[in-house]
Amino acid sequence: MAGEYDVIIIGAGPGGYVAAIRSAQLGFKTAVVDREHLGGICLNWGCIPTKALLRSAEIYHYMQHPADYGLKIEGTVSADVSAVVKRSRGVSKRLADGVAFLMKKNKIDVIWGEAAVESAPKGGTPGKITVKETKRAAPPKGALGAGSYSAKHIVVATGARPRALPGIEPDKKLIWTYYEAMVPERMPKSLLVMGSGAIGIEFASFYRTMGAEVTVVELLPQILPVEDAEIAAFARKRFEKQGIKFLTGAKVTKVEKGFDQVTATIEDGKGGTQTITAERLISAVGVVGNIENIGLEKLGVKIERGIVVTDGLGRTNVPGVYAIGDVAGPPMLAHKAEHEGERCMEAIKGLHAEPLDKGKIPGCTYCNPQIASVGLTESKAKEQGYDIRVGRFPFVGNGKAIALGEDQGMVKTIFDKKTGQLLGAHMVGAEVTELIQGFVIAMNLETTEEELIHTVFPHPTLSETMHEAVLDAYGRVIHT
Repeated sequence: MAGEYDVIIIGAGPGGYVAAIRSAQLGFKTAVVDREHLGGICLNWGCIPTKALLRSAEIYHYMQHPADYGLKIEGTVSADVSAVVKRSRGVSKRLADGVAFLMKKNKIDVIWGEAAVESAPKGGTPGKITVKETKRAAPPKGALGAGSYSAKHIVVATGARPRALPGIEPDKKLIWTYYEAMVPERMPKSLLVMGSGAIGIEFASFYRTMGAEVTVVELLPQILPVEDAEIAAFARKRFEKQGIKFLTGAKVTKVEKGFDQVTATIEDGKGGTQTITAERLISAVGVVGNIENIGLEKLGVKIERGIVVTDGLGRTNVPGVYAIGDVAGPPMLAHKAEHEGERCMEAIKGLHAEPLDKGKIPGCTYCNPQIASVGLTESKAKEQGYDIRVGRFPFVGNGKAIALGEDQGMVKTIFDKKTGQLLGAHMVGAEVTELIQGFVIAMNLETTEEELIHTVFPHPTLSETMHEAVLDAYGRVIHT
């Protein structure tokens, strides 16, 4: 036996590495297995590098409009795509190296390779996993390699991969997933994006700001389908003003590849069709959990619709086997995975741990303008039978937003009229991804409208829009 542990975690993404750190903090001898990336997709090909790309695009946008801020730039402003990509990859590497440091600091063994569970822990006998050599990436310094390992508790945190539609499978050249979209060799002149969720919209925003002609195709009637309809409509108008084209209620049914372009056939849902030719197509139609080839079926772990079924604290129907993060179901967000990992470890330790309340997990989309939300949308609140109060406040009434030159935005709040409970908060505008946490904390503390109304928000800040949206729900708005 190459190594015996209290806890082995398969997958070193945000859920896996955070769970490993919490495990070590609780006194468990811990190992984490990965085949390619410390930090997982998030740090290497998702959350982090896209934010670096979008930051470059944001700066590029400001450089193209210096007169808006009383400035003048002599000469031509241009973007060096290879340098933009290089910066993004450097940010990812810095954070991945940081995860390696955290593993060492917390005395967590890193095992490099493809893992499969051979047997589950049972009756005091540790479960066994087999790790095979991987060719995907070189192991980090000090990592253990292929072999057999055992643990009293085995946690599956293997993340997710892009969903591929039949007949429109990514080819890494003309049809991209987020992998290829993050490292373009050159800036395409035109781009077709399938899907208007967070991934699709962020890439649409990036490429449009960098100069590409962008068309987004969405199957549902609303872009950003999980967001409040009013917020999504506001965002759509801003995107369209930037030049992004949208086809909603539409579906790509066929893609023909040319030498350096694709031609997509699109059904509009009303019996009509059209074709659009673009240099590249990004498939952003969701992700699927990595549940194959790790032994779950053999163990009898319950899986429904591609998701490992858990009890809210990571426990599966097989004692000693746990699942967290994307494989355990939506919302497929890094911060959700992290908190699931912590709570799973605390449950294993025997501490009091509460299942994550998914209704209080914020969602953020880092396009321009940014979008952030938590809790129920207006339509969902009505569907659930609440008698509601709705407050709205536009950025155009906020001094800081005007000073920033970012006066296009809105905050929306939804309260239970009977109890004053904050049911949901939704935002679109500059830096709202940094503001939403205020409402998340309020919801977790079960704050009422009265407490929010009497909370002092600093002036001048964008956060005052949050206060005003609360005031508006109760007929007390000041600055509109």
